[in-house]
Amino acid sequence: MPADAPTPSFPRQSARTRGFTLGAPRSLSVSGDGSLVWFIRSGGGTDPVGRLWCLDLATGVESLVADPAALSSAADEDLSTAERARRERTRETAGGVVGFATDRGGTLAAFAFSSRLWLTSTSGDARELPAAAPVVDPRPDPTGTHVAYASAGALRVSLADGSKDWALVEPDGPDVAWGVAEFIAAEELERYRGFWWSPDGTALLVARVDEAPVDRWFIADPANPTQRPREVAYPAAGTNNAVVTLHIVGLDGRRTSVGWDNEAFPYLAHATWPVDADPLLLVMTRDQRRSQVLRVDVSDGSVEVLATDDDDDWLDVVPGTPRLLPDGRLLRTAELDGTRRLVLDGDPLTPQGLQVDHVIDVDASGVLVSASAEPVEAHLWRVGLDGTCTQLTGSGGYHEAVSSGGTTVLVHREVARPGARVTVRRGDEPVAEIASYAEVPPVQPRPRITTVGERRLRVGLLLPTDHRPGTSLPVLMDPYGGPHGPRVAARSDRWRTSQWLADQGFAVVVADGRGTGRRGPAWDRAVSRHLDDVPLQDQVDALLAVAAEEPDLDLSRVGIRGWSFGGYLAALAVLRRPDVFHAAVAGAPVVDWRLYDTAYTERYLGHPDDEPAVYERHSLITDAARRERPLLLLHGLADDNVASAHTLRLSSALLAAGRAHEVLPLSGVTHMTPQEVVAENLLLLQVDWLRDKLARSS
Repeated sequence: MPADAPTPSFPRQSARTRGFTLGAPRSLSVSGDGSLVWFIRSGGGTDPVGRLWCLDLATGVESLVADPAALSSAADEDLSTAERARRERTRETAGGVVGFATDRGGTLAAFAFSSRLWLTSTSGDARELPAAAPVVDPRPDPTGTHVAYASAGALRVSLADGSKDWALVEPDGPDVAWGVAEFIAAEELERYRGFWWSPDGTALLVARVDEAPVDRWFIADPANPTQRPREVAYPAAGTNNAVVTLHIVGLDGRRTSVGWDNEAFPYLAHATWPVDADPLLLVMTRDQRRSQVLRVDVSDGSVEVLATDDDDDWLDVVPGTPRLLPDGRLLRTAELDGTRRLVLDGDPLTPQGLQVDHVIDVDASGVLVSASAEPVEAHLWRVGLDGTCTQLTGSGGYHEAVSSGGTTVLVHREVARPGARVTVRRGDEPVAEIASYAEVPPVQPRPRITTVGERRLRVGLLLPTDHRPGTSLPVLMDPYGGPHGPRVAARSDRWRTSQWLADQGFAVVVADGRGTGRRGPAWDRAVSRHLDDVPLQDQVDALLAVAAEEPDLDLSRVGIRGWSFGGYLAALAVLRRPDVFHAAVAGAPVVDWRLYDTAYTERYLGHPDDEPAVYERHSLITDAARRERPLLLLHGLADDNVASAHTLRLSSALLAAGRAHEVLPLSGVTHMTPQEVVAENLLLLQVDWLRDKLARSS
């Protein structure tokens, strides 16, 4: 940017920097022996091109080992449909190197760039391997001899020396793909992989995905009528899912089917092939009320049930679990005494009240977990196999980590400090810090985080930076509010946009109600069959409680905005509680839950054939005739997660009822809005619209 160029607005700067994430180290990975740290980082705070770096702890030197600018002269990346879909599922908004995988020793890393296969080492000798494009999710085997990748439905293997590339398994039908995660796994179960190498690198555990039973939806671009609609396989609630099976495939082509009952347990939630052990699976019933941990016998594909869990509502998938210890004992989590606890062969290791979020690493000294007794914070704990628990991070803040071989990379965030600090520890000793090139946000959030009401709701209140007590302010509720989606956290990045909105003249309230996670099973399961009234009531209660403590909130001028579930909640608020909410901006709202995907919707609402009344009660279509307050609907027409049909059907129902409303269709925009101009103007438009509507409300 020229020196005399005007300073961009916060919305433009936030969009340009992808929420101030560009230039920050991410996708951190530690080699098996703990001597190397691999990560992705772009060249600066507005540079969207990811580069691959490696930190050698022996020398303390960071090396750039793969720079997309040196790999291709093409101005734009060539992304396949499969890669675009994968990035949409992972909410990836950057380009260049966006993912990688290493061998066990961490000396080689494979990655896809522009749909081609690349391999690099710690010396930075990045080279292209012969491969059948488009390349998706390449992964070296643990020994670094081969690289497997998915391509056009096949799972292929390339020798790391570049001398050979071949199809290990090819699709046996037009709707079959090997080695990829199906939509439901990636969107709802956080499983983004479809193949796993054996420890010795001679075979792979491979998922076969058959989408033939799945209904086809067609997503058109009305702004370009000459283009054909894009066909997607979308498993809406009550309809068929993809059929997923598992197979052990040797490099010699020998194939053994895994004897997992995928009719009774159709969801493959987790798979791993640990060192010195057989593959381990976590599978779930379609209603997600029952799960099994299975050990696979690689000699014949038979399975042994190691553990079974049941819940009257649903079971959660906890990252990093289950795991087998070297002595054969099973480490997993269980909901006990109102707490998600770490258990070893069924015996609890962590105490009541400490909610375990993520198992990070297991070694001889015990288990490294992310857990907290306070939902706005996240801390690292070392849990000994004898049940001793030691908190490793200080009070306050939000901590995440990766760990291996005695090395832990700690990512520390807090409200008072912009960005994240990334430090590397060897044992208990800090040995390095990984620099961030991210821009410093021009907005410094000042949330007043409090606990309110009989349900002890965690709430953040943000007032204009220049607010003078005694000045009445219109209120803007800014929630997500949906299951497993907390927003009130001790980290600055969660509050930047809300603070900017406050600085436009609003009192902004962010509240986490029941179901949002991190407070135990009873808290989460309060929304079972009640995704409408329970979250909405908690927003109302939070608003009234905060207003009772802060007299400058004008409850005659209350707006609400949200995206995705937050969009549903915003529309729900003005349709069902016009006595409280006076205007709403609903972005990409789920309107009719029969049009949302199977795993998410049926987890919380049941199967629509079994519980039609639940679906009817949750539909916003039935509330259209009740609209009294201003409603602005925003929706990306290219959205394949929450299809634009949701907004269009609500708009039609509102029109049929004679209820005025406003709709802004976003051409070419998916469920994310990474486009700089679109993201900026969406924020500016919402502020102007809310100012206007709340100024005239009564």
